[in-house]
Amino acid sequence: MEKLRIGLIGCGGMMNHHVNGLVTFDDVEVVAVADPLKERTEAMMKRTGALRAYAGHKEFFAKEDELDAVYICVEPTAHDLIEETAIERNLPFMTEKPMTLDMSQAKAIAKAVEEKGLVTAVGFQDRYLDIVERTKAELEDMQVGMVYGSWIGGVPQVWWWMRKDTCGAQLLEQNIHLVDLLRYFFGEAESVFATCGRGLLSKDEFPSTLPAYDTDDFSSATFIFKKGVVANLMSGCFVKSNGNPIRNGLTIIGREKSLEYSLRDSLSIYTANTLAKYNRVEDQSILHDRAFLDAVRAKDPTAVRSPYPDALKSLLLADAANRSMESGTLIKL
Repeated sequence: MEKLRIGLIGCGGMMNHHVNGLVTFDDVEVVAVADPLKERTEAMMKRTGALRAYAGHKEFFAKEDELDAVYICVEPTAHDLIEETAIERNLPFMTEKPMTLDMSQAKAIAKAVEEKGLVTAVGFQDRYLDIVERTKAELEDMQVGMVYGSWIGGVPQVWWWMRKDTCGAQLLEQNIHLVDLLRYFFGEAESVFATCGRGLLSKDEFPSTLPAYDTDDFSSATFIFKKGVVANLMSGCFVKSNGNPIRNGLTIIGREKSLEYSLRDSLSIYTANTLAKYNRVEDQSILHDRAFLDAVRAKDPTAVRSPYPDALKSLLLADAANRSMESGTLIKL
């Protein structure tokens, strides 16, 4: 079987996460990488066997014209005509979330992807969790009323996470995974109201090499779905690294049973007299990458659970929650 020729744009932590799977696939060949930091491209070439490296995506696209797909793992504000160039070249792409902080850009990309019928994927890997599949199956016969969930932890020590204008704050940057799962389980929302707070953290807690901390410490968002389900989602990045163990995930409450999805770990199913627990078995990231590459080979954009046009809806929902925090009003969708 002829190998798929892959290019990598951005060689930081998330790209290395994807490469964990890519290096195990015998039908894939990483041929070129791009990153502004030379030490990153050198390390990635060593990991993948890529023969060519570039300091940026513009040079990458100018020189690489025989690719089958490209992976894009850059910070939210660095999507400078990367996806647009891939679309112009009919080049399938996998991009990490959040895809951009510019909603107009995201909408234009989604429209262009649909018009070309291009295979795309966004890094909502949790749609490929075996315990998420089981949750979705359990929901088929459930009368659900309310959902509550959380993603609470500390502040990742990377520069763009320190400021709201470069990361979008935790709900949009990180907890968008649970926003996406809410949509995956319950369809589209009709409104959202959210609020946030600051004051637990100060810029003095972080290394001087990082930008001054300037984002929300915590937030709470209430989503009302068209099906009638009400979901409250809490986000927080104020917990000390050696501090409180938090049970993050989603709790889904029905009339006759309840589901407790423990973030990327397990699913517990409760009834009046029973408890069944299922632990995660398979690596959802590898399944996600495999599904994208199989879709590229088959030229089938419908074979991906998180294509760009669908991921756009999760991005817009998280952005609506941010706009509600800023305005103090209910946002109707």
